[in-house]
Amino acid sequence: SSHEYKLNFKKSKEICLSYIQDAMLQKQWKKAAEFLTFYSESLEKDFSTEYVSPSEMIWRIGTEILCHHSHSSMKEFNSFTEQMKSLGVKRYLKVCLEHTFHLLCNGLIDEAYQNLSLSESWRFGEQTIIQDKEMKLIKAYRGLLDYYNWSKQKNILLEHGQDGFEDLSVEQEMHSCFRKAAVNLKEIIKIPGVWDLFVKCYVDLLEFYGDHNEARQVLNEYAYNSKFPANPNAHVYLYQFLKRHGESKKSLVSALKILHDVVPSHELMIDFNIMLQKSKKRKRRRLGLEVIFAVLDYAGWKENVKAWSCLAKQVKQIVISEKHLDWIQQEWNSRKDWWPAFHFSRYLAKRNWQENESLSYEKALVAGILLGKGCKYFKYVSHRGCQAQVKRFRILKKFVNKHNPVYLRISG
Repeated sequence: SSHEYKLNFKKSKEICLSYIQDAMLQKQWKKAAEFLTFYSESLEKDFSTEYVSPSEMIWRIGTEILCHHSHSSMKEFNSFTEQMKSLGVKRYLKVCLEHTFHLLCNGLIDEAYQNLSLSESWRFGEQTIIQDKEMKLIKAYRGLLDYYNWSKQKNILLEHGQDGFEDLSVEQEMHSCFRKAAVNLKEIIKIPGVWDLFVKCYVDLLEFYGDHNEARQVLNEYAYNSKFPANPNAHVYLYQFLKRHGESKKSLVSALKILHDVVPSHELMIDFNIMLQKSKKRKRRRLGLEVIFAVLDYAGWKENVKAWSCLAKQVKQIVISEKHLDWIQQEWNSRKDWWPAFHFSRYLAKRNWQENESLSYEKALVAGILLGKGCKYFKYVSHRGCQAQVKRFRILKKFVNKHNPVYLRISG
C-alpha cells in the first residue's frame, strides 16, 4: 500500500544515511561515496506526494567526501558545487562561500576571487534578501582578497623603492585594491562578532596610510563595545597597536589588565609582569605578583623558565626588603594545598634537574621560600647543585637557610 511504501522508503533512507555516517567516521571515503549515490538516487525515485528538495545533507556529506576521496579532483569538486548551487537556491550563498574556501585552501586565489565576484552579483527575488548575512560575508571575503592583492603590490613597490623603481600602474593597482578592501572590511567589522582577521587587515591598511586615529578607534570599538562577544584577541591587537605607537605605560597596563582578567594564562602576561615589576607604584607591583602567580597555576607554564624567573625575582626582592610579605602570604594561602604536589614534588625536582638546570634553580628558590628549607624540591636541587660544585646553588642554599624564618611567617 501507499502507506507501507512511505514507511519502508523512510526506513531505507535512514539506514542508508547511517551507513554513510559510519563509513565517514571510519574514513572509508569510497564506500561513503557509493552509499551517497544510492541515497541521492532514492530521493529522485521518491514518488510520494510530498515534495522532496535536494537535502542539505547531500551537500554537506558530498563536500566532505570529495575533500578526502583519493580519486577526487578539483574539476569534480567544482562540478558538484555548481550542481549544489543550482539545486539549493535557499543555500546558494553558503555553497558559494564553501566553494571559495576550498579554492583558497588549494591555492587558487584568482578563481576564488572570481567566484566571490559572481556570487556578489547574484539576485533571486526574496532569497537575495533572506541571505543578507551570507552576502555580507561574501563582500567581506572579497575585501580580504583585495587586501591580499594590495599587500602584494605594496611589497613590489617596497622591494624596488631603493633602486628608484617607479611603476605608476603598480601604484595605481595598489590604491585601487586599497579602496575596494577598505570599503568591504569596514562594513563587516561594524557588525557585532569575532572578526579578528578582518580587523587586523583593515588596521594594517589604515596604519600604512597614516590614519592612526581611525585605526585606534576601530581597535577600541572592537575591544570595548559591549555588543561584541568577549574576545581576548581584541585586547591583544589593541595592546600591540599602542606599543607600536609608543603610548603611555598607563594605556598599556590598562589593555593588559583586561586581558589578564579574561585570560590569566596568556603569553603576554610575562611582559605584563615585567612592566609591573618596574613600576614605582606599590599597587602595580602587587598586581605583578598576582599576575605571575596566576600564570603558574596553568600546566602549560609549569616548565617555563621565564615565568619562574619572574616569580623568583619578585619573591626574592620582597624577602630581602622584608616589606609586603603579606602579598606573598595572600597569594600562597589559596595555593598551599595543591602547588606542592603540582610544582614541587621530588619527582619533578629530579626531572627538572636532568632536563633544565636553570629551571630547577628558579623553582628551587621559590620552593625554598614558600615551603622552607625542608621542602623536597629545594633539598634535592640544592644538594645536586652543590655536588656539581655550581656556585649559584651554594648561594641559593645559604639564602634560603638564612631567610627560613620568612617561611614560618608566610605559612602562618
